[in-house]
Amino acid sequence: MKKIRIAVAGYGNLGKAVITNLANFTDFELIGVFSRRNIDVGFPIYAYEDAQSLTNKIDAVIMCGGSALDLPQQSPYMAQYFNIVDSFDTHAKIPQHFENVQKAAKKANTLAAISVGWDPGIFSLQRLLFNAVLPNGTGCTFWGKGVSQGHSDAIRKIKGVKRAVQYTVPNEAAVQKFKSGKMSGISAQDLHLRECFVVAKENAEKSDIEHAIVTMPNYFAGYTTKVHFISETEFYHTHAQLPHGGGVIHTGSTSLHARHLLEFSAKYDSNPEFTASVLLAYARAVVRLSAKGKTGCVTVFDIPYSYISKLDNESMIKLL
Repeated sequence: MKKIRIAVAGYGNLGKAVITNLANFTDFELIGVFSRRNIDVGFPIYAYEDAQSLTNKIDAVIMCGGSALDLPQQSPYMAQYFNIVDSFDTHAKIPQHFENVQKAAKKANTLAAISVGWDPGIFSLQRLLFNAVLPNGTGCTFWGKGVSQGHSDAIRKIKGVKRAVQYTVPNEAAVQKFKSGKMSGISAQDLHLRECFVVAKENAEKSDIEHAIVTMPNYFAGYTTKVHFISETEFYHTHAQLPHGGGVIHTGSTSLHARHLLEFSAKYDSNPEFTASVLLAYARAVVRLSAKGKTGCVTVFDIPYSYISKLDNESMIKLL
C-alpha cells in the first residue's frame, strides 16, 4: 500500500510528538520538517521558502506552530502549496482563521483542515452531537487540570519571559452545580482558574510580565489568573510534564418528567502526543478527501469519521 507522505511544519513539542507518533501510524512516511532554525535531527530540514519546490513530494503538511503568532501566518502560506492540517485553538478567532485559510486553499486547489485537536476538535464533535440529539438542553466544556500548550506558548511570547507553563484548573464546585441543573450565573470563566508558572529573564520587570498575562485577550482576560515566578531549576523539576484533559457536559430534557445528562471526558498524560495523534488521523482524511477533488478549508464537522480511520468500511461495520 502506498504510504501517505507528510511533512511537519515546526519542531517544538507538537512537531516532535507527531514524529514520535508515526510509529503508531504505519501508513505514513515522513518526508521532512519545515523549520525556521538550522537543526540537525537525522531527517531532511527545509526552509519555508522551499515549499513551492516540494509540492509534488508531499501529500500533506501537519502544521505544528503556535496559535498566537505562528499559525495565522503559516497556515495560509503553506496552504498555497500543500494540503495541510493545523490545530489552531484560539476559539474566538477561528472564523477569521477559517476565512484566511479558505482563501489561500481555494485559490491553490488544496485542502486544509483547521482547528483539529482535542479542543477544538474532538470536543467540538461532542458538543455538536449532544446539541443535536438533546436540543432542549444546555452544554458546557471544562478543561484540566492540565497544561495548555496554546496558553503556555502565548506567555512565552511576552517580552522578558524565559520559560513558562500554564495550567488550566477546573472549578469542581461549578462543574457539579452545572451537572445538577443549576446553570444560572455560570460562565466559562467561572468554570476555570488559570495558573501560570513563569521563569523571567534576568533584569526583566516581573510586574510588567504579570500585567501582560492577566490582561491578554482571548487567553487570560476575564479569568481568575494566578501568576507565580519561579527559578529555572524549579521549572524543570516540577513542570517538565505536559498532562491535560477535560470534558463536555450537556444537560436537558425530552419532557417534563425526563431529564438527561450527557458526558464525554478525557485525560491525557501528554497533551502534545495526544494532539499529534489527532492531527495524524485527520491528515489521513485530508489526503483521502483531496484525492476525491475536495478543496478549500474544512473543520472536523465536515469530515466523516470513516475518513480518519485506517479500517476499511467492512471492518468498521463488523468491529465498531
